[in-house]
Amino acid sequence: MSYVSPRKRILTKEQMEAFQTSKTHQEIISYIETLNESVVGVKLTDECTMSEGVKSVLNVLDKVEELARNTPPIDNSDSRFGNPAFRAFYDKISENSSSLHTTLPNFPEDATPEVSMYFNEAWGNKTRIDYGSGMELNFLCWLICLERLKVFEETDHKALVIKVFWRYIEVMRVLQSSYWLEPAGSHGVWGLDDYHFLPFLFGSAQLIGHKYLRPKSIHDKDVVDEYSKHYMYLACIKFINSIKSASLRWHSPMLDDISGVKTWDKVNSGMLKMYRAEVLGKLPVVQHFLFGSILPFEGPESGDAQDGDDAHWGHAHAHADTGAAGQREVGWGDCCGIPVPSAFAAAAAEKRQGARLEGPTVRPVPFD
Repeated sequence: MSYVSPRKRILTKEQMEAFQTSKTHQEIISYIETLNESVVGVKLTDECTMSEGVKSVLNVLDKVEELARNTPPIDNSDSRFGNPAFRAFYDKISENSSSLHTTLPNFPEDATPEVSMYFNEAWGNKTRIDYGSGMELNFLCWLICLERLKVFEETDHKALVIKVFWRYIEVMRVLQSSYWLEPAGSHGVWGLDDYHFLPFLFGSAQLIGHKYLRPKSIHDKDVVDEYSKHYMYLACIKFINSIKSASLRWHSPMLDDISGVKTWDKVNSGMLKMYRAEVLGKLPVVQHFLFGSILPFEGPESGDAQDGDDAHWGHAHAHADTGAAGQREVGWGDCCGIPVPSAFAAAAAEKRQGARLEGPTVRPVPFD
């Protein structure tokens, strides 16, 4: 097989429509459905078989966290936006990517330039210092590539969710809290907790058929605290509660609405439909999708060649310098939304300001 360096290919409505009816689109959906089905009724703490490929990928994720721990954030206390030290971390990932892939069993060396691109782009955007469901999708595509290259075995799907994917989420929490990664875009991120979507999808599958836990259980703090170690959906709710004030109704209205659904089966099936529409069906997300030989683009070509170093390639900007008002210094373009401080930055600022004013006439601001 001849491997190629992946690049962005979606610019127009026609290309978007071609992607949505393509084999690559269907393979992504099918892979998500396969992983989803593998963890129905499964706890994070359950034992499962792990191939050498799974163990090797877990070691790679440990190395990524180690790189982050060895690249501390710089003193940037006057800013509530992304910490510039993330760019140094991103460079370290790129520098170590090839050697990390050599540790994977059955991995063909000539596939490194193609597959490593998904891996490198799974941790956030270097220019904007942000993270969203598009980067999460890159990690999923990395897993798809590794499976296609026989790094994983067919019996690994359960482990890929409760071990590998959950470990990825844990590493991302380290990056998000250390570097104050901004939510990618200013329109809800097409995620559910500022950053992620898939842990809620897989997490709802874990809870299907549970005897006692219902979608409305996310409002019971004791239940969330007790079961968060077993179920990623509840772990994500606990994470949100730990960094945001007020109730879910204020800062996470979509999750609050979902809690009114009667069963986890319906939540899960709704999540799958939502992922199709709100992640794979949104141009601001898929315009960044990388196509190569393993996940090819099967639509009309664009006359423009991608500039691999331009994070804004293919985007329509109102200003020629790719920075709208107040954005030039932080590297944001209009298409990427207004810079939004991370919840970690907001929480840190609140802590520095001291205790909140409280009283019957004081109305708390529910989100930042």
